[in-house]
Amino acid sequence: MNPGLLMRLQQLSSVEKKQLKSQSLNDDIPPAALDLAGMYRLNRPVFNDYFFNNRDVFVSKHNRFAPYPLHSHHFLEINYVLSGEIHEIVNGDPVTLKKDDLLLLDVGSSHSIAAPGKDDIMMNILFRDKNISINLLNQIQSKQSELYNFLINSVLKPQQASGQYLLFPKERGNDDVKLTVDRLIEEYYSHRSFADTIIQAYLNILIAKLVRNYRIPSAPTTPAQKLAIKTLQEIHSNYQDISLADIAKKYSYNANYLGNQFHKETGKTFSQALTSERLIHARELVSSTQLPINDIMRAVGISNSSFFYHKYKEQYGCLPREDRASSYHQLTSILSDELD
Repeated sequence: MNPGLLMRLQQLSSVEKKQLKSQSLNDDIPPAALDLAGMYRLNRPVFNDYFFNNRDVFVSKHNRFAPYPLHSHHFLEINYVLSGEIHEIVNGDPVTLKKDDLLLLDVGSSHSIAAPGKDDIMMNILFRDKNISINLLNQIQSKQSELYNFLINSVLKPQQASGQYLLFPKERGNDDVKLTVDRLIEEYYSHRSFADTIIQAYLNILIAKLVRNYRIPSAPTTPAQKLAIKTLQEIHSNYQDISLADIAKKYSYNANYLGNQFHKETGKTFSQALTSERLIHARELVSSTQLPINDIMRAVGISNSSFFYHKYKEQYGCLPREDRASSYHQLTSILSDELD
């Protein structure tokens, strides 16, 4: 991060001076920012969209020297640690954030924050893009693999009732996410022309990088889940020509039994999962190459063109050629914004 901005953020704000003196919360949040109905229902502060004021992204430094009580909000929030260490309770779970770690909180998540010390600098990035949610992040990543889709849904299911959260620890030696967060924060505080447009572009890039870098947390699996995972791994590795009979023979199962167990665990038949996996790889080729669509169809193991086009539109909402044109325009727009 720009050294001048970092030095500015390390300086004590007026609220921090009061909190340092009193060692208690001197909240500068106006009453208009509170959802009174939500507070009454949940018995804790609930923040509304007050902060945005005709913008989609709001950035602020978290005030130090006092604990922040349990609260939730109608928007998404990123907590990003510039220095030191931050301790939170998120949906009842203790979470520790160290330098360059990032926490993404979904709408409805609840969290409290222990009192940060002088060297503990955390930035809050709030955004309300209604097209972005943690469920969407999972859907984006699931396009890479039917296996990922199954695993992520299994892991996150217990959190869905109260709002989800994802923790992204800094991967040592990998500054991919850090660079984008730093640029977003720097742009926010620069107050230059077109800042809002560039900040939104950086947010989109940041979300894409978080999806790319996310690692599925480990979770205990039942024997039936393990069998479904084995089957999905086979589909992912051999989608061009795999069959249920091949997998059943490899693992010494009856094919009907394997198919029934798979459907019970994943909610899809083997044929549906295989077709979806093939379409995932087809879309990757559509978006990243100029191969003819018929060649792509055959490369992923589908021979019936009517079936391919019908299923592609069903899964992605558009035909392959439309998808290719849309991907090209989105990519050039994002690259242009990041290069500015």
